Amino acid sequence: MPKPKNPLMPTTRGLLQFQFTSKGWLLSGLLLLLPLMISVGCSDQDRQNQPVSRPAKVFRIEELSAVGVMRFAGEVKARIETPLSFRVAGKLLERKVDVGDQVRKGQLLAILDGSDYRLAVQGLKAQLASARADSTFLRDDLGRYRELLAQQVISPPEFERHETAYTTALERTAALEAQLAEAINQLTYTELHADHDGVVTALAVEAGQVLAVGQAVVTLAQLDEKEIHFDVPEHLLPEIQRRQAVNVSLWFDDDRRFKAKIREIASAADPASRTYRVKATLLEGMDAAQLGMTATVHIAANTASRIAIPLSAVYTPQNQPDHPSVWLVDEQAATVKSMPVRLGETLDGERIAVEGLAAGQLLVSAGVQRLAEGQAVRLPEGPGLPKNRGSEGQP
Repeated sequence: MPKPKNPLMPTTRGLLQFQFTSKGWLLSGLLLLLPLMISVGCSDQDRQNQPVSRPAKVFRIEELSAVGVMRFAGEVKARIETPLSFRVAGKLLERKVDVGDQVRKGQLLAILDGSDYRLAVQGLKAQLASARADSTFLRDDLGRYRELLAQQVISPPEFERHETAYTTALERTAALEAQLAEAINQLTYTELHADHDGVVTALAVEAGQVLAVGQAVVTLAQLDEKEIHFDVPEHLLPEIQRRQAVNVSLWFDDDRRFKAKIREIASAADPASRTYRVKATLLEGMDAAQLGMTATVHIAANTASRIAIPLSAVYTPQNQPDHPSVWLVDEQAATVKSMPVRLGETLDGERIAVEGLAAGQLLVSAGVQRLAEGQAVRLPEGPGLPKNRGSEGQP
């Protein structure tokens, strides 16, 4: 008699069919997830391999038909600045002026101890008085011997001997007079007076100091002529000529211009800076230009064309600090390349003249210290600029 079937227990065939169906669903789910996982993995790998680009501020180089003016920093100085000194040696008793004092011609500036010179004058006066007394006596004595010679009481040689003594006394008196005049002059030289109007710009000694002959004491500058002294590099020297008209502005009032004229150009370069000292005489603005002030000399450029770029575009590589460079942009690949340049003079608008570039080239003008050779950059959209190849695939 067959056993009744339990509805709660599946048959072997049904169990196998259920297991097969479950594995089919699992296999189907894995097959559906596999392309998605492959897609996600490839996308992440592509994103990691893609180079990171930086946004870049760029500048299109334009050739200037004229740079305008060249500017050089200088200092206001007096054309004639004289160090004054004593003509005799001695101990400085008193100094009558300080730096910055304006003095007049003949004004007393300093005094030396003149005790020794006064004693020398007194001694020579005494010797001179004695010599004058001797010459007076010999003169009267010679008159008596002349009478005796006329009476033929004495011989001519005897008369000549007395005449020679009188002549010697006269010459000795003249010599002592010259020595006394010299001693009086030396006593006068113990006082230092200004030989012209001016202003005291330097003091080299103090009271109590023993000075040698000719040692500088006071530096006196004349105020009737003022100049601007500035240095010019050798490659710009051909553009400056003597008697050339220039303009000068002072640091505290750069908008105001004063006329000046090139007076002197050094014939040799400074051995340390390799620049040439140039002096420009002020033709106006004497009262405004005080000695020692910082000034700017504006000189018209004579060259026909130059390249000017922003100062922010120039950088110096760490391994070559003496080689200024810029980053040129490859507009097709949107990458940068280092290019060494030669710097010229500084221009208006925070620009600088350079050599080694050509008009039309595109260069990075900001953040140049953060770039590397071959760095990908994102270029801004705008007329005359290529599309942002470096931003493709970026959000």
